[in-house]
Amino acid sequence: MAVVMDRQELELESLAGIERELEHMAPERDGHLRWRVTLYTMWVAQLLAMIGFAFVMPFIPFYIRELGVTDPRLVPIWAGLLVTGSGVTMSLAAPLWGWVADRYGRKPMVQRAMFGGAIILSLMAFVRSVHQLLALRVLQGAITGTVAASVALVSSVVPKRSLGHSLGLMQMSVFVGSSLGPYLGGSAAEHFGYRKPFLVTGALLLLGGLLVLLGARERFSRPAPEEHTTRGSLREILHAPGLLTLLSVYTLMNLTGSFVGPIFPLFVEEIVGEKGHAAAQTGLILAVTGVAAAVAAFMVGGISDRIGHKPMLVICTALGGLMCLPQAAAQSVGQLLVIRAIFGLGAGGMIPAMNALVAVTVPRRNLGQAYGITTMASALGWSIGPMLGGWMASALGLRPPFVVVGALLLLLALGVQRGMRVRE
Repeated sequence: MAVVMDRQELELESLAGIERELEHMAPERDGHLRWRVTLYTMWVAQLLAMIGFAFVMPFIPFYIRELGVTDPRLVPIWAGLLVTGSGVTMSLAAPLWGWVADRYGRKPMVQRAMFGGAIILSLMAFVRSVHQLLALRVLQGAITGTVAASVALVSSVVPKRSLGHSLGLMQMSVFVGSSLGPYLGGSAAEHFGYRKPFLVTGALLLLGGLLVLLGARERFSRPAPEEHTTRGSLREILHAPGLLTLLSVYTLMNLTGSFVGPIFPLFVEEIVGEKGHAAAQTGLILAVTGVAAAVAAFMVGGISDRIGHKPMLVICTALGGLMCLPQAAAQSVGQLLVIRAIFGLGAGGMIPAMNALVAVTVPRRNLGQAYGITTMASALGWSIGPMLGGWMASALGLRPPFVVVGALLLLLALGVQRGMRVRE
């Protein structure tokens, strides 16, 4: 009898050990067994997409002139319309695409953004007027949105304990692609003209879409029809703890990010003192900032998994704010280069931390809609920032906007620390 009881106790202990092991492995199986392959596939695909989208940006004003807009006063107006047009339609379409993603899968939404972008950007090589280009840009904003779609897919398949690291990697691909794209695209335009680079962009997006099609895996269960009204409603998503605060953070973060964007080349020109060299110096400074942000996005993601995403958001936001203030006092390109590099370290950690907070706040079944809403909030900030920054620069000069941005970021860090309640 004792032997039987001992054997039963051993079997029970073994079963308990298996249960503990399964509990330990559960995060690894969260989503599907190949989440790492999906993560790395999405990283490469998003890198190709960001290089592609940024590939054509440096010469858009020159392309506008080639399309027949010869009045120098109208070229910047059309350039602004092209940017605003795509931004407005993207902000309007993002919540809709998020709703579709939560009902039919996130991977199809990434493919829609990649393949749709490939077609639309390729068609831009054949336009004959600036009005046709504007129409395609408006359509581009409504159809694409690879960043939000990719983040939603990655967030839905990676384990919770690896969210920070995974989303940091994804944001790193955005920074690297945005830094490489303008340089490569500008060089291509100088050698091959303004039309062929659009075909290159289309090819890069097509390749990214094929990678997603073949390499990404999503174990998606479509919700039952009766769940459409009880689960995943906008009210349910907005009532997630801390999400409304996060949406305001997205808006203000992007507002501050775009506040000094339009005037930054003029600020560099004021420091350099020579118009002929300002463009090259501006490109160098922005490239260094982008590289620093990419490094930070990679490093911060893993750290935030250990110390928490909210503390990391506070630290990065405060660092960005502190590094904005001395930019207003910079007297040389060297000083500005060092300050911007440190600023990039803070800026690079903000977005991965915010995206991770969304992923741990909102149920996974609603991630598509949640990231669609955050995209809309981000677009709102990006559209308001340049207008306010340009107005302040024209009224007070080029340096005060940097002080305002620094103060806003420091206040935002304080508000997140004291006002945001999230369960990580």
